[in-house]
Amino acid sequence: MLHTVNKSPFEKNSLETCLRLIDESSSILLIEDGVYGALKNTSISDSVINAQKTTKIYVLGPDLKARGLDKSSLISNIEVIDYKGFVNLTIENEKIQNWL
Repeated sequence: MLHTVNKSPFEKNSLETCLRLIDESSSILLIEDGVYGALKNTSISDSVINAQKTTKIYVLGPDLKARGLDKSSLISNIEVIDYKGFVNLTIENEKIQNWL
């Protein structure tokens, strides 16, 4: 299952809830303000790093760039993808859960 999170973890608990409820077959895509959840050295970083042990986490590159951020500001092993990659994730995953 693909989980998309579009809210900042510093304003809503969507990412935190998502991380608590995912299983090993899940992937997470951080979009819009959700990209802030992939930043290094934040209050949510340890939870994201822990989730990476069983879950692949992606960030939508155009949303990252729109916020003045780049790959160097991200937690290690988070993959930055483009819109084509987003489409591929939706095709690869039978179900999609949007965390608003």
